Amino acid sequence: MISNNDINTRALLVGVLNNLYDDTTFEELKLLSKTAGVEVLGESIQRRNKIDPAYYIGRGKAQELAAAVKTLGANAIICDDELSPVQIRNLEKLTEVQIIDRTMLILDIFAQRAKTSEGKIQVELAQLQYMMPRLTGKGIELSQEGGGIGTRGPGETKLETDRRHIRRRIHRLKQELKEIQKNRQVIIKSRRYPVISLVGYTNSGKSTLMNALTDAQVVTGDRLFETLDTTTRGLILPDGRRVLLSDTVGFIRKLPHHLVEAFKSTLEEVKEADMLILVADGSSPVLDEEIATVNSVLRELEAHRKPTILAINKIDKCGQNAYLKGYDREKIVEISALKGLNLDILLKTICEVLPSSRQFAQLFIPYDEGQALDEIHQHGLLSEIEYKESGIKVKGRIEKAVLKKYEEYAIEQ
Repeated sequence: MISNNDINTRALLVGVLNNLYDDTTFEELKLLSKTAGVEVLGESIQRRNKIDPAYYIGRGKAQELAAAVKTLGANAIICDDELSPVQIRNLEKLTEVQIIDRTMLILDIFAQRAKTSEGKIQVELAQLQYMMPRLTGKGIELSQEGGGIGTRGPGETKLETDRRHIRRRIHRLKQELKEIQKNRQVIIKSRRYPVISLVGYTNSGKSTLMNALTDAQVVTGDRLFETLDTTTRGLILPDGRRVLLSDTVGFIRKLPHHLVEAFKSTLEEVKEADMLILVADGSSPVLDEEIATVNSVLRELEAHRKPTILAINKIDKCGQNAYLKGYDREKIVEISALKGLNLDILLKTICEVLPSSRQFAQLFIPYDEGQALDEIHQHGLLSEIEYKESGIKVKGRIEKAVLKKYEEYAIEQ
């Protein structure tokens, strides 16, 4: 990974407001820019029915922007939508600075955050797929002097090679991800405990909740995409069941398609989960839209029909009764992961919603198989224990995976 953190990006933010998006997406662009380490010098919003195909904001507005660039000393312009190669080229020619669109900005944040080899592969794949149709020559976005956003990850040398080399690299990265995915499937199938995945909009508090429930010590912060690599920890529920709790990357409106595609191997965790906890920021002014965005991505992953609890987080900021519509009331829990409020109610609700992986059984365990008895104790609710001459007879609801392991000791009921 090549990083040019020594070069500061001083940018003007530009957005187009139409019937599809309100100004909250532009507020999100500000947060994304802050997260990427951009120094924001100014903002410009244009209201128009549709985006200009040549200049994104129209030639007249673009000329005003070019003047503002020189006045304020900006070295980049960040746009709140994914731009076409033509729009990027025209804006660069007119303003003579680097043009960064929303997708490039998000990809850069991911490049900064990726820690595992899988995360780095996924980010590089997404970046190369994004850059492929934009390799029209060595423009400002590929110049050696540019640095900063758009140059992290694959790096300048890769982006300046021919399309054939990049296609080969994309193919190789996809093959590597397929191997990782195969290994993940083996691990998933070998799991003996139910999996609960935390999903939600970015910065909704998923990692804070993960830490509160499992002491996972995941890094948290008031920044978008604080968590990129999946973290999984064990959790014992109040009813004695052991589960695996998995924290995933946050979603966002206008999430680049390249990212969803590249991160599908990581998001397999969500698809294979037994249950989801959708964590939402109750203090957000666009709570409904954020929940709708998450549900949209879940539908794309074919994970939208799973048993789900809606956890309205940050009630220490917004108060309770923040969100009472759209879901079954029994599946909504209002919490504060940071303050630990109502986490006992959340755990109780998990016990009620999570499909049971236990079934009633009787087993006869020889005395010299003490390890088997300990494991059955840990993974079941035993209603009866009877000590016989040659072993111990037990009855109760026991995890199916454990029953399968010790099926030789099962006796007819």
